Amino acid sequence: MPVTNKRMLLPSTIQLLRFRFSFFLMPVYWFALSQVAYINFTHTIIIFFILHLLIYPASNGYNSYMDRDTGSIGGVKHPMQPTLQLLYVTIAMDVISILAGFMISVYFAGGLLAYVLVSKAYSYRKIRLKKHPFAGYLAVVVFQGAVTFWLVYHGCSVNKTLNVPIVPMVVASLLIGGFYPLTQIYQHQEDRKDGVTTISYKLGYRGTFLYCGLIYGMAFMLLAYYFFYTLQQTAFYIFSTGMLPVLIYFLIWAKKVWHNNKAADYEHTMRMNTIASVCTNIVFIVIFLINRFE
Repeated sequence: MPVTNKRMLLPSTIQLLRFRFSFFLMPVYWFALSQVAYINFTHTIIIFFILHLLIYPASNGYNSYMDRDTGSIGGVKHPMQPTLQLLYVTIAMDVISILAGFMISVYFAGGLLAYVLVSKAYSYRKIRLKKHPFAGYLAVVVFQGAVTFWLVYHGCSVNKTLNVPIVPMVVASLLIGGFYPLTQIYQHQEDRKDGVTTISYKLGYRGTFLYCGLIYGMAFMLLAYYFFYTLQQTAFYIFSTGMLPVLIYFLIWAKKVWHNNKAADYEHTMRMNTIASVCTNIVFIVIFLINRFE
């Protein structure tokens, strides 16, 4: 029995991998996939599992191992303390994901390696990109947005094209960039105790909402240009309609925080995460289906 227990994943390890957090990052996958003309469906499934069951959870787990949070973190209100097992599991998941990436292409595997290295640099105590508000923010925006879009578009295409459209890559980064500071807004004090200065802390409570609104506005306008330029007007109307619940909740929450900073708490943040992720995933899945079967 003791030997068996050593081989089992501890509850803390499973919790801190935060598998359900992958849902919040999933829209970029569906956005990229919706724009691929000729899809390799086998590779599409493999890439889905690599990103959402290996890469993202491993990044979450490594971050939790380095941070050892005692307060709420994304998707976990009461985090357990990590053990050395969590570190070993995240490294194993990264290695497996990169090796599996060679099934897609050498470029895809190389992109995964770059993603893993940057995610480690983001959390690793001797580098700690996350303690620098702008460097940390740019690392997240570029790799969870544009780089991930590139990986999915390239990897899911039949001919493994390297000619990935630039505009939707930028849009993907703007969508992440207009959302990410909101995920930090309830952690200002905890982050400061750990020597971390986030972009949200720099902007302040009100500034975070103003900035996110501005970046989302830029993403919306650029996406409108791209959809109309590529004759996907229906996609633009679907996106505009599907994002209305996000806009409504964003404005309601912003008004609350404007009058009382205490409204910038974990519960409101997770509700914002959930609404935005559900709506954005649905929107891009619908666009993907329309582009496949129209």
